[in-house]
Amino acid sequence: QVQLVESGGGLVQAGGSLRLSCAASGRTFMHYAMAWFRQAPGKEREFVAAISRSGGNTDYADSVKGRFAISRNNAKSTVYLQMNSLTPDDTALYYCAARAVVQMTTIPLEYVFWGLGTQVTVSS
Repeated sequence: QVQLVESGGGLVQAGGSLRLSCAASGRTFMHYAMAWFRQAPGKEREFVAAISRSGGNTDYADSVKGRFAISRNNAKSTVYLQMNSLTPDDTALYYCAARAVVQMTTIPLEYVFWGLGTQVTVSS
C-alpha cells in the first residue's frame, strides 16, 4: 500500500511555470513506477508523464513534450512534475499515480494507487 498526496497546483498566467509534487507514504517508494495524469472538466483522464522506478526512463504525452519534466527523489519518496510554458489547455486536475511493477505505462487502469489531485488553472 502507498498513499499519495499531491501539492503545488494553483493559478498561473499563460507562459508561466508550476512545479507539482507528489509525496508518497511508506518505505517502498522505489518499488513503484510513477506517473502524472490530468483531467479537465468534461474530458477523460489523460496521461501526462511517467517515470521508471529508478528514474532512468521517462515518457511524456506529445502535448507536453519539451515543456514538462518528470523527476523523482527516492530518498524523499517524492515525484515531481515541472511544468513550463503553460497554456490554458493545461488547465486540469492533476493526479499522481503509482504501480508496483517495473514497466511504465500510459494507461490509467494500469495504476493501482492514486492521489486526490491538485488543481492547475492557467489563465490567458
